[in-house]
Amino acid sequence: MPIDPYILLLLATVGVAALFPARGTVADVASGASTAAIALLFFLYGARLSTREALDGLRHWRLHVTVLACTFVVFPLLGLAARGLVPVILTHPLYLGLLFLTLVPSTVQSSIAFTSMARGNVPAAICAGSFSSLVGIVATPLLAASLLGGSGGGFSADSLLKIVLQLLVPFLAGQLLRRWIGGFVTRHKKVLALVDRGSILLVVYTAFSQGMVQGIWHQVSPLRLAGLLGVEAVILAVMLLLTWYGGKALGFGREDRITLQFAGSKKSLAAGLPMASVLFGPQASLAVLPLMLFHQMQLMVCAVIAKRRSHDPTPEVTAPEPAAASRTAVGTGTRSG
Repeated sequence: MPIDPYILLLLATVGVAALFPARGTVADVASGASTAAIALLFFLYGARLSTREALDGLRHWRLHVTVLACTFVVFPLLGLAARGLVPVILTHPLYLGLLFLTLVPSTVQSSIAFTSMARGNVPAAICAGSFSSLVGIVATPLLAASLLGGSGGGFSADSLLKIVLQLLVPFLAGQLLRRWIGGFVTRHKKVLALVDRGSILLVVYTAFSQGMVQGIWHQVSPLRLAGLLGVEAVILAVMLLLTWYGGKALGFGREDRITLQFAGSKKSLAAGLPMASVLFGPQASLAVLPLMLFHQMQLMVCAVIAKRRSHDPTPEVTAPEPAAASRTAVGTGTRSG
């Protein structure tokens, strides 16, 4: 049951924001740095994503369409169904964060890692993650516009413009420049991964500082947090069962079902946090809380599942019995038992 060290860093950042929230001029500087960090993040996403590899995966289009349907159709439907839990179990701001969680794209790295551990279709997992990230750049803001708009989610035409300028434009710039900088990005991926994570920590610090200054954390109680965890556990369980048994019903083999289960049941913290900062503004701290909790939960549960799947017996291919031998056995009238 792994505890993601990065989650510990995120929690430490939340603690720093609670004790030393950015105010006044410091808050303005932090906000500007956070905006630049988000643009840098999506520029690097665009520079890393190999469009050619993603397009090559179209040969396995049924699996990828199923993963996308799980990520951007089934998940949001579950999020909408959770609306009935307000205000008994969830507060309205927590529900909006939960609904936003269901709209973000799937993970890439952890889906690949768990698929590999469980002996699934790793190339398909790579393509599925790439497709989800690519589609999510457009689909998540559009879904947020239709599902969060007018419900206090902070989404507006101004938010849409910010999404385009802070997320889509840098992403497309990274894609256009990939031909010249792709090699550099590949050679220094470990260093740039630290830049990614540091940028996200800055985004989290800025968001939670704004929340502390505005006092929105008074809206959250331990009982509400427990209720949120329970709802997320149910959503994760539903998606894990649906992707596994649904994959079987759709005729996918074991390796593809593993890819579907791990790619179709996860949500990306790295993509979701910057998007929430743009969409929710001062309310982003409550909006990202469900995503942070779900991220750790999915890692712990999927690690256990992947380990169990790795011990599944490998199907043996039995050579067909020669026709002559079969006719001999029939002719002698041999019976078993």
